[in-house]
Amino acid sequence: MSAERLPQFVIAGAPKAGTTALHAALATHPGLYLSPVKEPKFYLTDGRPPPARTQRGPGDAHSAQEWVWRRDRYLDLFRRAPADAVRGESTPFYLYDRAAQRRLVADVPDVKVIAVVRDPVDRAVSNWVHLRADGLEPEADFGRAVALEDERVAAGWAPFWHYTRMGRYGEQLRNLLTLVPREQLLLLRFREVVAEQARTLDRVSAFLGVATGVARAVPAENVKPYVADTPRYRRLARLARAGAAAGAHVPPQVWRQAGRPLLTALHAGATERPPLPVEVRRAVLARVLDDIALLEEVTGESFEDWRGDTGRGDYASRAAAREADSGA
Repeated sequence: MSAERLPQFVIAGAPKAGTTALHAALATHPGLYLSPVKEPKFYLTDGRPPPARTQRGPGDAHSAQEWVWRRDRYLDLFRRAPADAVRGESTPFYLYDRAAQRRLVADVPDVKVIAVVRDPVDRAVSNWVHLRADGLEPEADFGRAVALEDERVAAGWAPFWHYTRMGRYGEQLRNLLTLVPREQLLLLRFREVVAEQARTLDRVSAFLGVATGVARAVPAENVKPYVADTPRYRRLARLARAGAAAGAHVPPQVWRQAGRPLLTALHAGATERPPLPVEVRRAVLARVLDDIALLEEVTGESFEDWRGDTGRGDYASRAAAREADSGA
């Protein structure tokens, strides 16, 4: 009975690559059942709470309280799924975490995996902007934050702080394909999720064996604003980090509710994101160039566009361009 309530597919990654938008769109399909908790993170655990030694960045311990690590609670996420629906969940860290890949495939050998990849520098910038918008990232300079990555990983900061490692998709997919056959993997690019929504949703629907032309895109909910580094921002961010630390000792819903006014105040400082300096992009790109080559070898696809000096922009700007094109 428990096997019947396990997911049949997962959106496994990558974070900040459009997985929230894809999850929301697939949830509109009557032939699919997406878990009501978007990121249960169950396969990141081994049946025990996430260890404190891997939750040492700002806000990590608070976030870890929301993980669904008990098997009965995880199975309960799919209890209401219609008998004929294809069940799935989205945890965009599964692709990055090799142990999670093994646990997932051991539990659901025929699981279908959807992976979305994004220019690794653009993805890292979006990741940094997300944490800055929440007041958690103390480093105001993106290049400096990336330079601190190795030190932070060694200190036990959670995966969402692994700015460039998270974008090493070649290594991640190479490992995954030792566990599942190629036909159980659907690889998408971020630009497809944003700019080719109907076509992409049909590709995913066909991959999952449900009717095409049914799922519909919905407005994005996980797009964080760029917040300038001002004295006001720094004061609010210190409060946010202190609150997140305190929030590790209270139920997550309590801190979420209490923290809303602070997030609103932080986001009130939103402004246009400045372009990434070419020298910073080159320095960050140098950390993943070898993996881009590996990704091309593993997938047989070209990712030459990622090697340039200019990124493709954030989700909001891409979505605006799509809307402009469609209205022309």
